[in-house]
Amino acid sequence: MNGQKREKKDEEKYDSEEEKLVETSKKLKTVVDDMPGIPIAPLDTGNNKQSVIFVLENASLELGKVGKTYQLLRSDEHATFLRNKNRNPADYRPDIAFQAIQTILDSRVNKTGRLKALYVSTQQGDLIEIKPHVHMPRTYKSFAGLMAQLLHKHHINAAGSGERLLQKIKNPVTKYLPSNSRKIGLSHSSEKLVDMHNCIANINEEMDIVFVLGAMAYGKIDKDYVEDYVSISECNLSAAYAISMITNAVERKFKIIRSAQAFW
Repeated sequence: MNGQKREKKDEEKYDSEEEKLVETSKKLKTVVDDMPGIPIAPLDTGNNKQSVIFVLENASLELGKVGKTYQLLRSDEHATFLRNKNRNPADYRPDIAFQAIQTILDSRVNKTGRLKALYVSTQQGDLIEIKPHVHMPRTYKSFAGLMAQLLHKHHINAAGSGERLLQKIKNPVTKYLPSNSRKIGLSHSSEKLVDMHNCIANINEEMDIVFVLGAMAYGKIDKDYVEDYVSISECNLSAAYAISMITNAVERKFKIIRSAQAFW
């Protein structure tokens, strides 16, 4: 009898957890479907201004079927699941991409209209385009739900206009990079230690600047399309902090000194 009661309790607990997951999925879908784009008033709407493009390589954004639901796999949440699949949990750090994307979109480089494009290449070979004016979720939980929807549906549209704010696009990323651009990769292992402001100060103003960074926990990027690999610190930096150093240098180069609030 005790065994039967315990089994019944376990079934009720499982049913309760399943109902919560279904409800959470519905809420996330509502958030995604209703997510509007945020318009940005650019510094200069002309096409003759030097712009910046970011490419995040090797991002850990992978869906996995955990129980009866598909979830964005993360080391601290799915360690047991990943080990059972003979995978290293340390490889699953979507929070790195989350922080990097937020830092790029929150920068004054973006809010003054100088960010031309943002691309995210995943460890599974997917290529994602994120529009600079998208309003990304501020919490990781909502971000994970959004990425799960994106990887499943292949695109996320803005409510009303139908504009595709996030979408999976065809590789390679070089198809979308301007031919007249300077492509700079950041690597801690590079022997070329530079001051980022000095590094970009003398780039021809008729050329856009492409910054390529790794969005993984460890390892380095090695892409043929990158023209020059540089290191900006003798210390190992997080992707988000390295991006903040880049955007600060770009702000100085473009003389972006006014408050970004003036452009909202």
